[in-house]
Amino acid sequence: MSIGKLVVTGGYGFVGTNLILAAAARGTDIVVLDDLSVGDGQYVKNVSHRLVEGDIRDRDVVSQALDGADAVVHLAAHTSVVDSQTDPEHDCDVNVRGTMTVLRGCVDAGVKRFVLASSNAPLGEQIPPVDEERVPKPMSPYGASKLAGEGYCSSFAASYGLGTTVLRFANVYGMYSTHKSSVVAKFLRRIQAGEGLVIYGDGEQTRDFVHVEDLAQGILAALQTPDAAGETFQLGSGTETSVLTLVDLLRQVAGGDVQITHEPERPGEIRRNWTDIGKAQRILGYQPSKQLAPSLAQMHEWFQGQRAEVTESAIVSPTVSPTVSADDFMDADEEEAVAKRLRDLGYL
Repeated sequence: MSIGKLVVTGGYGFVGTNLILAAAARGTDIVVLDDLSVGDGQYVKNVSHRLVEGDIRDRDVVSQALDGADAVVHLAAHTSVVDSQTDPEHDCDVNVRGTMTVLRGCVDAGVKRFVLASSNAPLGEQIPPVDEERVPKPMSPYGASKLAGEGYCSSFAASYGLGTTVLRFANVYGMYSTHKSSVVAKFLRRIQAGEGLVIYGDGEQTRDFVHVEDLAQGILAALQTPDAAGETFQLGSGTETSVLTLVDLLRQVAGGDVQITHEPERPGEIRRNWTDIGKAQRILGYQPSKQLAPSLAQMHEWFQGQRAEVTESAIVSPTVSPTVSADDFMDADEEEAVAKRLRDLGYL
C-alpha cells in the first residue's frame, strides 16, 4: 500500500526528523506542519519537503497543511510528565484540543490514514510486559491527555470512517535528539560535559528503550498496512532495561567514572515498564534490529561531533597579537549564535 502525500505534524522534532528521512528514502511526498518551537529542520534541509509553519490548534493552518494529503502522522505534542503536572491546562490544550483539531482537519480534507503517536503513559503502573489489552490507568496529566487523544482516534474512526491507528511508543533514543530531555539524551549530554547524574529513586526502575530508526520503520509499516486501521500497537524493543544498567552502558561508552546523586522518586513516574511487541510483529511485520549498547556508542559519537562542529564553525582562530583581546575574536552576534546553538544542543 502506497503512502501517497504524507503530512507530519511536529516533523522537525526528534522522531519527526528520523521519520522524514526514512519516508524520503522511499520517495514519499512530505509536508511538515511545525511551529518551530523545538526544531528548525536543520537535519532535513537537504530532503525534499514543504513546510507549513503554525500551531496544530489553528484550524486554518491545519487545513492548509492537510490540503491534498493522503496520510497524517501526528507527532506534535506536549511531552513532559513533570510540566504536565505544573500546568495541566496547557498540556490538555495542546494534546487534546490539538489532536482534535488535526483529526477534524483530516475528515474535512478527505485524508485516508491517521497515525497518532502515543506512549505508555496512558497505561500507568502495570505488571510488565505491557500489551494492547491492558486497561489504561494514567498517573499523570500527560498520560491522561494522550489517553484522550487515543479515545478521539477511536471515535473519529467510528463516527467518520477515518482510518486511525494508535502507536504507543516506548522510550525513544537515537540521533537528532539534541534538544530532548529524555533520560538517554539528558544523561549523555551531562556525561560529555563532565557533570554528574541525578537519578530519581534507587535506579532500579525500568524502561523499554527503542531506537528511533526502528520506530520510524514501525510508523511507516502502520501507514502501509491496511489491517492496522482501527488498531493500537505497542512499539518498543521488547527488552527491559533498568536506569542503573543504562548508566553503566553510558559509562562504558563515554569512558571514565560518573558521579551519581539519588533524589526522591517523582510523583506520577511509572516504576517498571517494558513492551510486548508481539501484535506489531504479527500485523505490521515490525522487527526492531538496533541493539542498545552499540547504538549508544554511535549516539555518543554523534553528540560529540555536533558539539565540536558548533564550536569550531563559530569561532575563528585569529593571529595571536598582544594588542588583540579575546573579545575581538567574536562579535556579539557571533557569541549569541554560539550560545544559542549550544543551548539547542542542551549544553547550556
